[in-house]
Amino acid sequence: MPSTSPYVEFLKEQLSPLGEITARFMFGGYALYCNGVIFALVADKALYLKADNENRFRFSERRLRAFKPFPDRDEVMSYYEAPPEIFEDPDTMKDWCAASVEAGKRGAQKKPPKKPKTR
Repeated sequence: MPSTSPYVEFLKEQLSPLGEITARFMFGGYALYCNGVIFALVADKALYLKADNENRFRFSERRLRAFKPFPDRDEVMSYYEAPPEIFEDPDTMKDWCAASVEAGKRGAQKKPPKKPKTR
């Protein structure tokens, strides 16, 4: 597993007011978690924030692109480019990212519990 990128370390530091920020290497990028809840992806040195029916309009209004895991396919995931100004203002960053943490929590509540592994 590769070491965490300097950009991911920067994001972890900047987002720390939200809670414990951790990163996991996944498919050439990183998933970011806040207190164990996935809320963002980092791919190609870009930050993508989790969206759902409660906060998707914020991304749509700004015409921010959805994350495409495969460039040669049309499918997208419920993660959108972070607006550039969040990197200039800590309060704006906290606002946008906290909304994505909440989207992550709502998404986790919808999933059925994992079945225990049998041997």
